[in-house]
Amino acid sequence: MADPAPPPRPPRRCAVCSKPVSPDNRFRPFCSARCRQVDLGRWLAGDYAIPVKPDDQDGDDV
Repeated sequence: MADPAPPPRPPRRCAVCSKPVSPDNRFRPFCSARCRQVDLGRWLAGDYAIPVKPDDQDGDDV
């Protein structure tokens, strides 16, 4: 007896507007050129940042 096939995964969502994105969409992970440009604008404006802790300032760089 063969194992049943796993259930199909739900479609991925656009990283900007959350609309479903088909696997063959040329703008993946976005749904359109507009959403791709919106995301680029956010990166260039500095809206996305990786939080970091400040370095210790004791001067011991050994």
